[in-house]
Amino acid sequence: PQTIVGHGDDLVRPPESEQLDYEGEIAIVIGRAGRRISKADSWGHIAAVTLCNEGTIRDWLRHAKFNVTQGKNWEKSGAMGPGLLRFTGPDMLADIELTTRVNGDIRQQDRTSRMIFDFTHIINYVSTFITLVPGDILVCGTPTGAGARFDPPKWLQPGDVIEVSADGLGTLRNGVRDE
Repeated sequence: PQTIVGHGDDLVRPPESEQLDYEGEIAIVIGRAGRRISKADSWGHIAAVTLCNEGTIRDWLRHAKFNVTQGKNWEKSGAMGPGLLRFTGPDMLADIELTTRVNGDIRQQDRTSRMIFDFTHIINYVSTFITLVPGDILVCGTPTGAGARFDPPKWLQPGDVIEVSADGLGTLRNGVRDE
């Protein structure tokens, strides 16, 4: 819980790195426990949906060969919100547009129908190796356009404002400040 801030709160760039990056994503909240959940049954395990900015300290991702934990879990580096929306069925997430803006400029924009791994695949895959329980949150992937993908990279700076929005899910808005 210390890695995530709410809607309207600032992301915090640590003194150990200037490479704070954004990743606008949709997050699903599990409402019914299950293990080895089939794709066909996956929808019945979702209770709610929200937006996420999975903040990443890019240079710390490279500290280990196969583990991203140290780059994804800095204190106050990511955000969720603006609130939880009760999941009403697959149509709620079918082919909606997900957009990330930094200071009003569109950096990421794509549709859920073009995700590499769809929501049912993610639930099926994760539930293969762990039992999902109510309250678990699965963050479901980001469109191309994160700051690391630019040449030169476009890292978040103090004073920046990030907005992650999706059709029907609202807009998650956060500023950036140094620790």
